[in-house]
Amino acid sequence: MIALEVIPLSPGAANVLQGDPPDRVIDVVSRGELHAYRVAAPRGRVLVCPGGGYLRLMHDREGTDIAQWLNGLGYDAFVLAHRLPGAPREGGVWPEDVALIDGLAALRHIDRDLPLFVLGLSSGGHLAGVLACQPGVDAAGLLIAYAPINANHSDHKAPAGKPDYPPPQKQAFYDAWPIGLAAEPHGVPRCPVFLAYALHDQAVPIEHALNFIRTARDEGLDLDAHLFGAAPHGFALRELDGTQAAWPELAAQWMARKG
Repeated sequence: MIALEVIPLSPGAANVLQGDPPDRVIDVVSRGELHAYRVAAPRGRVLVCPGGGYLRLMHDREGTDIAQWLNGLGYDAFVLAHRLPGAPREGGVWPEDVALIDGLAALRHIDRDLPLFVLGLSSGGHLAGVLACQPGVDAAGLLIAYAPINANHSDHKAPAGKPDYPPPQKQAFYDAWPIGLAAEPHGVPRCPVFLAYALHDQAVPIEHALNFIRTARDEGLDLDAHLFGAAPHGFALRELDGTQAAWPELAAQWMARKG
């Protein structure tokens, strides 16, 4: 799948995709980019944030796969390639908020005449949550799958006592933006939210989702949460041989109602 347009979001050389389709990744993000996949008569638009632990980007598995699915549902899809906190650059490293900077730049390139959704998987789900909290974004909805949204925070870790995540800028970004914790209200999105998590996910324990669910209950938020028993971390649209096979259709129906 080839983007109709690649929009630079910051200075620098174009990013180079490593590997072969459908498993390409971006290991070194030299500039922020937005990869646009449009349809003829869209019903809405979606900013897609791929994961990769803020160490790389899973460009196909959690980016172009999602864009193709969204196009099939009638949505324009825009896959974000954001710079990575703490990654080397000329003269130093990227700052902790560089992914947020690129995400906000991406949103400025997306027309707002139709409902806008923000969708992210794994670490991209954390970034999607951060973006949904920014003033003026006004998303129609936020979709997060198996993302480390709050329990990587130094004060709220699950399991307790786990070490900080290197590099320091990555941990600082998690600490600055725990998503869905009532004790950190600047990180509580006020738009409708859809969650999809795996019960036995070792990489992203379910405390991330449970914390958000409790906040939604206590603050009267609009949140749908789905917890799949045997799903692996990173199930995306490929590893759907369990009950997680239902999540794409559940998400599609939810978007149709919210948009």
